[in-house]
Amino acid sequence: MIEPRDLNALHEDLRAEQAALDVVLASLDDAQWHLATPSPGWDVADQIGHLAYFDRAAATAITDPDRFTGELEGFLEAVLAVGMDDYTLTAMRALAPRELLATWREHRAALDAAAATLRPGVRVPWYGPSMSATSFLTARLMEVWAHGCDILETLGVARTPTDRLVHIAQLGFLTRAWSYRVRGEPVPEASIRLELTSPSGALWTWGELDADDVVRGPAEDFCLVVTQRRHLNDTSLATGALGRHWLERAQAFAGGATNGPQPRSTRGTTAD
Repeated sequence: MIEPRDLNALHEDLRAEQAALDVVLASLDDAQWHLATPSPGWDVADQIGHLAYFDRAAATAITDPDRFTGELEGFLEAVLAVGMDDYTLTAMRALAPRELLATWREHRAALDAAAATLRPGVRVPWYGPSMSATSFLTARLMEVWAHGCDILETLGVARTPTDRLVHIAQLGFLTRAWSYRVRGEPVPEASIRLELTSPSGALWTWGELDADDVVRGPAEDFCLVVTQRRHLNDTSLATGALGRHWLERAQAFAGGATNGPQPRSTRGTTAD
């Protein structure tokens, strides 16, 4: 069983993931910022606008939880009235690419400073149930990695996976029940073990040895599935019927139920 890293290490990994994406963005021309990404209706700039908006919100949730909670009802009412994209992205879409990049840097710097104040045991309010400090920073790391996937795929840029994926993999495993509840489906009582090969070659495992089913394969593939960036059929993951039932619904992030991309392959993923 993989033990979660401490908050300081997690914070460092979040900062590193953001910096890795920044390096790619810094070299883009204006036309590349407006290329369509796999997220329907979003270009590269929208992906960064989304990160900038919610990094700023995350900083507020940490440093001034009462203010965040007080503004939450207005946020939800506005989103219901005009839609999430219109509410969170309209101001971002008015910025030129260089201005947008500067805004993301500013907002993530605010999050960076706020994250440095977190301590174990602290809970942070968010759009739904409050989250532990560890889960909160993990969710921010997952966001930048997942939206970075869309951007890099659009640009045709290859990314070398890192062991920072351990945070996303663990979150993906822990949100198995959530993936069913968010759809209003009963959570299967049967258990699953997760055995992933890390980018550095280590074996990461979660779950009991005598679990009813096992999901095996590369950690990157698992992270792509639970963040809904890749269909199970288009990965090297191997599992049985129970694991497949979960991974076809997997959703490691909050919000309403969403579906991942359609398969590019027709293969059925089965147990070894």
